[in-house]
Amino acid sequence: MSLTLDPARLSRIQRWADGYTQSERFAGLSVCVQQHGREVLFAQSGVRDLDRGAPFDRDTLVRIYSMTKPITSMILMMLVEKGRLHLDAPLSRFLPAFGEVRALRSDATDITQTEPCATPTLHQLLTHRSGFSYPFNPGIVPKAMEDLDLLFKPTAGTLAEQSDLLATLPLAFAPGARWEYSVGIDVIGRVIEVVTGETLDQVFRTRVLGPLGMVDTGFTVPDSALDRFASLYTPLAGDAMNLNASAEGDTTLRIFDNSTGSPFRRTTCFSGGGGLVGSIDDYMTFAECLRLGGQALISPSTAEFMMSNHLPGDIASLGPASFAEQPMEGMGFGIGGGVVIHPARSRVPSSVGDFSWGGMASTFFWVDRVNDFSVVMFTQLSPSSSYPARAELKALVHGALM
Repeated sequence: MSLTLDPARLSRIQRWADGYTQSERFAGLSVCVQQHGREVLFAQSGVRDLDRGAPFDRDTLVRIYSMTKPITSMILMMLVEKGRLHLDAPLSRFLPAFGEVRALRSDATDITQTEPCATPTLHQLLTHRSGFSYPFNPGIVPKAMEDLDLLFKPTAGTLAEQSDLLATLPLAFAPGARWEYSVGIDVIGRVIEVVTGETLDQVFRTRVLGPLGMVDTGFTVPDSALDRFASLYTPLAGDAMNLNASAEGDTTLRIFDNSTGSPFRRTTCFSGGGGLVGSIDDYMTFAECLRLGGQALISPSTAEFMMSNHLPGDIASLGPASFAEQPMEGMGFGIGGGVVIHPARSRVPSSVGDFSWGGMASTFFWVDRVNDFSVVMFTQLSPSSSYPARAELKALVHGALM
């Protein structure tokens, strides 16, 4: 039996949000909570841009970065349902550049010290066990990715070109050996292009965004919406995405990207791992689609499969040495998102089976099917490890369950 969210206790979220913006840790912040399909809270605080001063309201557009991953993953599962592919298929079946794969030896000290290995499967890409990595992770392969600026950025050529460039590097480890947060779901986006014969932005529009009515979400910000596009800030002195060289700056809110020169105005690389921009109401629509078991985009059985733990234990048990958008202890991983398997071990109030993920600009969502609610938090501060806002928000929401 689910518990009910108490409005008086939920109102604490407004004070909490105001605390973040008034202390200049976030420029703007919004939170939407729905239970049983009805909105029970919308809180907003601060502004989209410190110079322009427009409020960070519900039609504000933000970079959701890795919250793109669950949508890409759902699209792949739609193809699985239609018999177009299966999850144990090797990546090379769709992308021949990955036909002869090598991985770093466990004792490697440079990128030339490799050995042959199996080609990762689509399932391993979706669950971050492929051997791919990210430039902001520690290690030899991430450093090589950093040198190549290999992050599937909006203006980094095409998705095909970025995937081919990735194929020139060895894997950080043999597929299945451990868990490491990676560009695997970006590569899944390229697989979707190959299977459908369409560009990823077209697939998103026709398979998910259009059917769900997510009219404010896409890979490019149109000129007509620039006044709604929030600026991205960072407390770091250098690159807001470079966690390996993170250094605190002399301000908590240094602007890193704004509507005037943003690469999201001229997107050429449709990043299935981190390329979407959208509004909080749009993303709540997607979260509710998951809570309701797929809403005919996928079957309830497939939605349950997506939101189940696909790891043999929690992420921490798989020897990760990487950044992640969620705790690693007590947290498993499904198809494109984290799954709570032991709330106490995660040290964050949760329900078993919570499905969630976040993005590098500190956005966050989760679906609680035990208590029948969905939560979306939007802000624009990178990196997302700057403050414990996600854990605090989960505690606030669970503190309202009566």
